[in-house]
Order: sequence, then C-alpha cells, then structure tokens
Amino acid sequence: MVTGDQAITAQNVGKAVGLVSDAESDHIQLGDILKPVEALSDQQKQQILDTAIFARVSPEQKLNLVTLHQQQHEIVAMTGDGVNDAPALEKADIGIAMGKHGTQVAREAADMILKDDAFSTIVEAVRYGRVIFGNIRKFVVFLLSGNAGEIMIVGLAMLLSAPLPLRPLQILFLNFIADVFPALALGVGVGTSDVMHHPPRGPREPVMARTHWTAIVGYGALIAAAVLTAFALALREFGLDQQTAVTISFLTLAIARLWHVFNMRDHDAPVLSNDVTRNPLVWGALALCLILILSAVYLPGLSGILKLVRPTGIQWLLILGCSVLPLILGQTLKALKLFYQQHSS
Repeated sequence: MVTGDQAITAQNVGKAVGLVSDAESDHIQLGDILKPVEALSDQQKQQILDTAIFARVSPEQKLNLVTLHQQQHEIVAMTGDGVNDAPALEKADIGIAMGKHGTQVAREAADMILKDDAFSTIVEAVRYGRVIFGNIRKFVVFLLSGNAGEIMIVGLAMLLSAPLPLRPLQILFLNFIADVFPALALGVGVGTSDVMHHPPRGPREPVMARTHWTAIVGYGALIAAAVLTAFALALREFGLDQQTAVTISFLTLAIARLWHVFNMRDHDAPVLSNDVTRNPLVWGALALCLILILSAVYLPGLSGILKLVRPTGIQWLLILGCSVLPLILGQTLKALKLFYQQHSS
C-alpha cells in the first residue's frame, strides 16, 4: 500500500484490511526510502521489496517504486484516484483508476477504470480475463486439431495411393457443422472455480504456446488414425463398397470431433465434472450437431448430395468404436501428464 497520508493513518488502514499486524509495524516505511533505483544498494532494494506499506510518498517516489519492481521482472498494477497518481498509473504495466471518485487526469492515465471503485472488482476482472483467455485457447485448439485431422486423413490416403476416405462436400459440411457450434460453446465457458489458484502466464507467452501446437498435431493424428482405421476395416475386413466405406469414415470423423470437445478440459480438472461438461451450451451444441449429422445420412435429398448411404447396425458399432478412440487416448494422455507433474514436483 502506497499513500501520501501519515504513517499512523496508513498503519491503521493496513491493520483494518489485514495487510499488516501489530507485530509487523516495522513493515511500514516512509517515502524517503524510495530513492531512484540507481541510488539504492542491494540491501535497500530488498528492504523496499519486503515492505508492505509506504506512507508520506510523493508522486516521484511512487514512480521509483514502480520502476524497482519492474526491474525485478514483476508485473506491476497501480491503483489511484488523484492527479499525483497519474505518472505512476501510466508507468505501471496496468494502471487502474477509480471511476466514481477518481480525477479525470487519473482516469485518462489509466488502462482500466473501476466504475464501482471496489478492489474486489479487480480480482473479478482478472478472473474473467483468465477464463476468456483459456476459452480462446480451447476454441483454437479444438478448431485447428479437427482441421489438422482432416488434412492428415486426405494427405495420407493420397500418399498411400488409397481411395479418398472423404469427399470435398463432406469436408465442407463437417467444417460448417462440427466446427462452428461446439467451438462457439467452448468460447463462452464460465471456467473453473479454482482458476485464480493457477499461476499466472508469462507476459510474453503467446496465445498458442508450443504445448498447444503439440496438442493440435497430436489430437489431429489421433482423429486421423481413428478415421483411417475405420475406413480400412470397412474396405478390407467388412468388404464394403467404396461409397459405404466413405460413409463410415465420414461418420467416424463427424462423431469423433463431437467426442473431441471433451478433450478440451484442463488436464488437472476432473474427467466427469469440469468446465466443459458443466457447460449447458456444449451439450446443446452437441445435440444440434448430432441431429444435423444424422440428417446428412437419413434425409434423402441431403444424403444424395453428400453421396452417403445408411449404415447398418454393425456398421454403426464400427463407427462408434473408432470415433471414441481419440477421446479415450486423449483423456489417458491428460491423466499421464497430471501424474507426471504431481510426482515430479
């Protein structure tokens, strides 16, 4: 806490909010200690970093404090409401001004304005920010991994000089149906209750880190393997004609991508109760997609355009068995990742 008020006032406020106790009165320093960073010794820097409350602080000293923390590679958020807070609000990584009682100068210098002047709103804003950022990552991983699977399916079939498991119109239909609705549902998830217990991400970490690109390729490979397995079994083991085999590969891909939405849970979240399974929009999207996929097979006009035939009961068992494999393997890999992290820390 940094204030221009007297030390005794700052101490009483700090005790009231639980920032310091009677035994920690020495954690309160006057602003005189906040000299320019280059004029501080290592011992003085550490003393400042260990101090909880600063009193009788000038605008220049606030700037010095922000600079010191930034030189320690920390992310600095500064709150303020007065004109004298404006330089530090602008210097900080994120300046937060009071919207109800703050001055116009402070609001213009800040990056964020609290309309209710409540510090708890900052915590809620951080929580929503983490949830939204996580949803964006899930949205992108879900879309790109499904598309990567399609590319691998067609590419491998061409390399092996095998019949194509999918037709262009079928791929277009799946991209319109199996991508849009589940992805949109993932994008509006409410997150987990423990999202604030997770460590913050690095400020320079991209939206899609290396682990996410690895997941995209890995999930795409699992989906491709499941579809190609179903296609090969339909042609060789079941002796089906090519149109029926293409129908089986089409339905395997379509349903595998519906199952795949459950792979988007956080690896440390429970399998059955997580932010994906508790999202009613996800279930609504899956139900809608399933109806549209079945319509592509059982509606005469649409099935004719997409060149699909109606599978038999045995063929549906093949479709369901192969389509669920990416989900089972994906959940197994998440469990192994969590096990490794827990036993390596």
